Amino acid sequence: MSDEPSEDPPESPPEFGGSGPGPDDTGDDGGSTDETDGSDAATGASEGTTGDDAADGDPSDDRVSEESITEGSLIRPLFQLAWPIVVIQLLQVTYNVVDTLYLGRLSAEAVGAISLAFPLIFLLIAVAGGFTTAGAILVAQYTGADGDRSAGLVAGQTIFSVSVLSVLIGIGGYFYTRPALEILPSDPDTAATVIPLAADYMEVIFAGIPLMFGFFVFSALMRGYGDTRTPMAVMLVSVALNVLLDPFLIFGFSANPLFEWLAAVPLVAALDPVGLQEALFAATGFTGYGIEGAAMATIFSRGVATAIGLWLLFATALGPAVSVGHLRPDLGFIEDIFRLGLPSSVEQTTSALAMITLTAMVVTFSPPVVAAYGLGNRLISLVFLPAMGLGRAIDTMVGQNLGANRADRAARSVKLAASTGAGVMFLVAVVAVAFTEPIVGAFLGDVPDAPATVAYAVEYVQIRSVEFAFIGVSQVILGAFRGAGNTKTAMVISILTLWVGRVASVGYLVFVAGWGETGIWVGMALGNVLGAIIGVAWFARGTWTERYIDDPAPGVDPAGDD
Repeated sequence: MSDEPSEDPPESPPEFGGSGPGPDDTGDDGGSTDETDGSDAATGASEGTTGDDAADGDPSDDRVSEESITEGSLIRPLFQLAWPIVVIQLLQVTYNVVDTLYLGRLSAEAVGAISLAFPLIFLLIAVAGGFTTAGAILVAQYTGADGDRSAGLVAGQTIFSVSVLSVLIGIGGYFYTRPALEILPSDPDTAATVIPLAADYMEVIFAGIPLMFGFFVFSALMRGYGDTRTPMAVMLVSVALNVLLDPFLIFGFSANPLFEWLAAVPLVAALDPVGLQEALFAATGFTGYGIEGAAMATIFSRGVATAIGLWLLFATALGPAVSVGHLRPDLGFIEDIFRLGLPSSVEQTTSALAMITLTAMVVTFSPPVVAAYGLGNRLISLVFLPAMGLGRAIDTMVGQNLGANRADRAARSVKLAASTGAGVMFLVAVVAVAFTEPIVGAFLGDVPDAPATVAYAVEYVQIRSVEFAFIGVSQVILGAFRGAGNTKTAMVISILTLWVGRVASVGYLVFVAGWGETGIWVGMALGNVLGAIIGVAWFARGTWTERYIDDPAPGVDPAGDD
C-alpha cells in the first residue's frame, strides 16, 4: 500500500522524515495524570501476564526481558529487538513489492496509481497514527518502571481510542477520495489514465481501514512491551495471504502472470499451469478486479492479522496484561494518550500534506515520471530496513531505560545504534548504486512506457543513495526521542525536514531552477540530510532524558476511580 516501509502505516514513512514522535525538550508534559500500577484483578487481567512473569528471563518468552534491556550488554537486546523489526519491515515491503510486480504486468499507469494513492491515504490514517505511537511510548515506560498492569490498561485504552478513530477515518476517506484526487493539478494523460485507477484503489482501502488498524496497534504495543518476534510471526501470515491472493484478485484466470511463471518451473510445468488457467477461466469467466483486487488482497490479509493480534493480546499471556475490562474508557489514560499523541498526529499529518504537495508536483510530469517516482520509492523502501529496525528498537530501549531511571544507559544505546546505522546504510548505498538498473528493470514487464520509466527510476535511486547514511543516523535519533515520550520537538523537526528540506527544495529545483525530473530526485534526497543534521544537534543538547510517566503507585486502579 505504501511508498515506503511502514510496519505501522500510521507512522510517518522514513521516506518523509517523521518516524513517530520526537523530543519535546521543554519537558513540560511532566508526568501523566493518574497513571498508576493499579490492581488489574478488578478488571479481569489474566494470570501469568504480570511484569514479574514477563521479565523472568524464560528463554521461551518472545519478549526481550526487562533485565536485558535495562541491565547488562547493550548490543544483545538491541539486536534482539531490531532483527524482527527488520523482518517485519521486509514483510511490509513485500506487500508493496508484490503489488508492484503484479500491477506492473497490468500497466505502468497502475503502478503510478498506487504511488498517487498513498499520500492521500496516509493523510487520514496519520490522524490515528500518533495515538498508536503514544500507546507504545507509555507501554514501554511503564514496563521499564515495573508497572506492567498499568501497561495493560494503557494498551486497552489505546485499542479503544484508535478503533473509534479508524471507523471515522474509513467513512471520511471513502467519501473524500475522488474529490481530493480531482483537485490535483495533473498532466492530461495522467488525469485520464492514472487518477481514476488511484481512486478505485483508495475507495477499497478506506472501506477496510478498520480491519487494518488493529494490527497496527497490536504491533506497536508489543514493540513497546519488548516483544518484536510475535508481531513478526503474525505479519508473516498476513503477507503469505497477500502473496497468494494478489494475482487471482488482480487478474483472475485471464492472462494471470502467475500461471506463466509456474509454467517456466521444470517440475511444475508438467502439470500444465497454462492449461489449468484456461480451464478455470472457461469454468468461471473470472477476469479479476484489476487494481481494486490488489486493495482487496491487502484488506483481507491485514484483517486476518488484526484478528490474530487481538486474540493474542486478550486471550494469551503474551504482551501487557490487557483484558476486555481495559476497553472501558478511562479519561486519565485517554488524556495522556491524546497529550502524547496529538503532536505526533500533527507531525504525521504535516508529513502527509508534504507528500501530497510533492505528489501534486510530480503529477505535472508525464506518466513515465510518475510511475518512476512510485517505483523508485518502493525500491528505496528496501534500503530503509536496517535503519528502521534500529530506530524502532531504540524507542523501546530508551523508553524502558528511562522508565527504569537509566538515562545514562539510554544515551549509550542511542550512540551505539546511530553509529551502527550509519555504517550499515553506507554499505547499502554502495550496493544500491551498483545494481540499480537490473533491479529496477525486474519490476516492469513488456508494457507501454517501460523503458522510459526504468531510465527515470534508475536515476532517482542513484541520486537518492547519497542520503542513505544520514537516514541511518536520523532514524535512530528520532527513535530515541519517541521512546523518551517527547513529541513536540519531533513535530518541529519533521516540519523543517519536509517543508524546508524537501518540498521547498523540489519546488525550487523543478519550477525555478528548471532541473525537470532531476530536481525531484535531488530535492527528495536533501530532506533527510537536513533532518539528520537537525536531529543530531537537538539530541546533543541532552534535554530529552526525562521520562514522561510518574512512578506507578501499586494498589490504585485508575479504571476503578471513574
